[in-house]
Amino acid sequence: MRILGIDPGSRITGFGLIEKDGNRLIHVDNGAIFTRSDAPLSNRLKTIYDGLTGVIADHAPTMVAVERIFVAKNALSALKLGHARGVAMLAGVNAGLPVAEYTAVEVKQAVVGYGKAAKKQVQQMVRVLLNLPEIAQEDASDALAVAICHAHCHHTNSLLT
Repeated sequence: MRILGIDPGSRITGFGLIEKDGNRLIHVDNGAIFTRSDAPLSNRLKTIYDGLTGVIADHAPTMVAVERIFVAKNALSALKLGHARGVAMLAGVNAGLPVAEYTAVEVKQAVVGYGKAAKKQVQQMVRVLLNLPEIAQEDASDALAVAICHAHCHHTNSLLT
């Protein structure tokens, strides 16, 4: 099973691809899609969508996992983030892929074993679990964590439905 994890953001959207082979997790690719903060939101969303559809076309994941994010800084930020999440989910659905969502607490619990783990702890565990030579770029590392969460939780979730 090849999983595309996505950490959506209106300025930077991280992505991470892993392969699950039995109990092994294998790093495939990771990166980030950067948008221009001075560009109109509609153009930024198109950049995110085009970037994710390119990643899907290049790497042929079998499923997508997106972080379910809650931001309370201000209403406008929350709306922009919601748009980015929607575009990320749409890219997966339009490719005919199942899309799962996980909260930050669920991701931290699955990766570190503690739902209130610090960001650095999550990044370090992602590096260790995927045998990476260094910690990935912050948004890409978060996306890899979402993919790892799905790899650990997918079978359990399918038993519950």
